[in-house]
Amino acid sequence: MSSSTVNKVKARKPLWFAIITIIVWFGISGAVGPLFGNLSSVQKNDNADFLPPHVEAQKFSDAYKTFTVNANKSLPALVLFEGAVTPQKVMATNVFFGSIASQPLVTKDGKSISGVDKKIGDFLTPGEKIFAFPSQDGKALLANVPFDNTNAGSQLANKKPALPAVVDSIRFYTGQFATANGFTSHVTGFAAIFADLFGAFGGIDSTLLLTTVFVVALILIVVYRSPILWILPLMTALIAESLAGGIIYLLAKHNIITLDGQSQGILSVLVIGAATDYALLLIARYREELHLHDSRYEAMKKAWRGVVEPILASGSTVTIGLLVLLLCQLKNTRGLGPVGAIGIVSSMFTVLTLLPALLVVFGRWIFWPKIPRHDNHDEKLSGIWSKVAHATAKSPKKFAIITTVILLIFASLITTLKATGISTTQGFTTHPDSLVGQELLLKHYPGGQSQPTQILIKQTKMMEATAALQGISGISSVSAELVGQAIPGQPLPALKVVNGNVVLDATLSVPADSSQGRNLIPTIRAAVHKVDPESLVGGISATFYDVDIASAHDRNLVIPIVLVLIAIILGLLLRSIFAAAILLLTVIVSFVATLGASAVVFNHIFKFAGADTGFPLFTFIFLVALGIDYNIFLMTRVREESIKIGTRAGVTKGVTVTGGVITSAGIVLAATFTVLGVLPLVALAEIAFAVAFGVLLDTLVVRSILVPALVHIIGPKIWWPSKLSQESK
Repeated sequence: MSSSTVNKVKARKPLWFAIITIIVWFGISGAVGPLFGNLSSVQKNDNADFLPPHVEAQKFSDAYKTFTVNANKSLPALVLFEGAVTPQKVMATNVFFGSIASQPLVTKDGKSISGVDKKIGDFLTPGEKIFAFPSQDGKALLANVPFDNTNAGSQLANKKPALPAVVDSIRFYTGQFATANGFTSHVTGFAAIFADLFGAFGGIDSTLLLTTVFVVALILIVVYRSPILWILPLMTALIAESLAGGIIYLLAKHNIITLDGQSQGILSVLVIGAATDYALLLIARYREELHLHDSRYEAMKKAWRGVVEPILASGSTVTIGLLVLLLCQLKNTRGLGPVGAIGIVSSMFTVLTLLPALLVVFGRWIFWPKIPRHDNHDEKLSGIWSKVAHATAKSPKKFAIITTVILLIFASLITTLKATGISTTQGFTTHPDSLVGQELLLKHYPGGQSQPTQILIKQTKMMEATAALQGISGISSVSAELVGQAIPGQPLPALKVVNGNVVLDATLSVPADSSQGRNLIPTIRAAVHKVDPESLVGGISATFYDVDIASAHDRNLVIPIVLVLIAIILGLLLRSIFAAAILLLTVIVSFVATLGASAVVFNHIFKFAGADTGFPLFTFIFLVALGIDYNIFLMTRVREESIKIGTRAGVTKGVTVTGGVITSAGIVLAATFTVLGVLPLVALAEIAFAVAFGVLLDTLVVRSILVPALVHIIGPKIWWPSKLSQESK
């Protein structure tokens, strides 16, 4: 048998293995794809669902369930009519609201919804009548349309969430009534705000994903300068996302994990960004090996062995960092941990199995027009990164000082970061009807009209507690909950007493979800606890306050643990305590510098009211866990080269050969996170900017200049205590 025949026989086995691998992956994708498409249907976006059981707002929520059958089930939508108010108009408005429950669901422009045969009343709290109350200035009418939380959170027959459809229907019918009676109308309140949030998150399945795919495709075309090659890593990333999404759907559907809109949005960019990064690393090493081997199978074997350790190490770092979030008190933050971890593991697994199979099946021509030949030549050994590497090697102290000063200047600005929480209405980058209505509502009614702070207290202490509450600046009125609904012109119902307790409603003069509203909670609690130590303070303001406290706890717990775990992983990977410490320190400085730069941008360019209390923790997880990736990619190659040619020459070679691919990976990840900004939500826009800026800072400054400069200054001792630290080169 000739040598060429033997080679063909040897090649046939890995080729068939690659083909079978591709077929298996397409089968997996076909199975999980439909599940991924329904991922939005298992979201939970209510802050009240996220609190741990031991906090006071949650204790109140649990106790209130025994107080009334509709406890914690009612989600208010507030209909505001602006215009001259007369007794006749009040009567006509109440007649209108008496019939609104029987109206069918329609689109915002009044068209019927295909396949949906539901009425507005199917989603409202049963048994509660709706009345319009005039404002004191006589220029507005306000009606509370109480949604049933359970039904409003369900899906319609068209697999769309019910809440936005019901709110759109109310907006249509109230708009018609307002026009006919000389009013302008707006639908606000938490039901409407949540409906607009659902509308914003509705773009996750379409707008966000399509934009992410377009951006990544464009970058890959520029990076590879090939009309074909970019398809393979992008297709691999999309299959990884469908795998992760299918798994997460099943877990969330059975309440094993919690998924909210923010986590789903982050999942998309995290998986596509990470998978593309890993793919860039594999393809770059594969191209390098194709110059050294005639057989593409041998080249892939060498390339796979060269990247498997850094990919697994970097992916494991991110995964472990995300899983530490399981220690958090807040359920939505805790839910992001397994959601993100599943996404990262799916990315690693897909890139290390499917992508190599695709590349060897298509052969060298997939790189056309720059097809790598077996010629021992690699164009990456010259060019811009070769110049950067040699410049850093020539003057390492100068570059180390300049980059450190830049980072410290940015870091010093962190004191201006206002991560103390923002209200729900401040959480939009756009101005939906619910926000317009909320602003107009404040002109005519107290800010906390729709969602009073509630106090569960002994009946014998009610009068004393009422007096104490009325003495607090920021509370406009205090009233006790009654057996029935107060109807204008009718006698008041009796006081509702359950097990010797009553509930007081303290209406705030500021919006219930505002920072001013939540800042009143410690004062309110101190006042009522002094009257009755067993009293409980709940409601929206208390919920937001307790969420902020839990966020601070989670941040202070998670960050040190993640740092320790990353240090251990780096130490084991690089066989060096010194290198691990240096790399970790550079990433921490990069993270703090990013927060400082973000503060300036948020305050003075974007003009945001502030940042969510969870912003520093989320930014830390993505920047430190993902940012360490690029140092891992660089330093594993530097160590590999240092064994051959010495540390200082090794770092120059390492920067030269990895500079292009790591920078490309950083640009891809930054671009994918930037895409989060297409959704009109402040929290996602802030994460998008911070991660994108931090990743670029890390790839272009920290990894490219600062780390190599430090390695040049320290020399072989960087590998202490391994034997490599003793080399003389």
